[in-house]
Amino acid sequence: MPSKVILEKKQQVVAELSAQIKESVSGVLVNYQGITVDADTAMRKELREAGVDYKVVKNSLTGRACEDAGYGEMKQYLSGMTAIAISKDDAVAPAKILKKYADKVQSFQILAGYVDGVVVNEATVNELANIPSRETLIAKFLGSIQSPLYGFAYAIQAIIDKDGEAAPAEEAPAAE
Repeated sequence: MPSKVILEKKQQVVAELSAQIKESVSGVLVNYQGITVDADTAMRKELREAGVDYKVVKNSLTGRACEDAGYGEMKQYLSGMTAIAISKDDAVAPAKILKKYADKVQSFQILAGYVDGVVVNEATVNELANIPSRETLIAKFLGSIQSPLYGFAYAIQAIIDKDGEAAPAEEAPAAE
């Protein structure tokens, strides 16, 4: 293949990856060395189901795409066998799923990531992975709101049960 065609293909890959990164809410960069084919297939399936795009792209092309998207700091983490997981909607999903596999496979390692326009290190990505899901947070919030109401309702019911029934209201004097 002529070098001009190869260069055009590389530029297209960089442009597409850069656009994906710009449109996303978060991304995680990993060193995928040592993961088995079965584990990799399961991980990719889980990422796909969560709406996360997982790509293995040459480090030089990933670096150019990150730089073009405004995440030039990510280039320092691009060495070895790297892949990037990009999420358009859920900022926590790539970190959660990849952390699960990083905990299982010793050589599989989270390198860095980005969220809300900021490049973050491995420790921050791991902290992000420990955040409960949106549904869990909403359920906890609703539970904390409902708890005082339930307590009040149980207290009123206890008073009614103790006295037998509610006391009749006094009649107000008639208006003249």
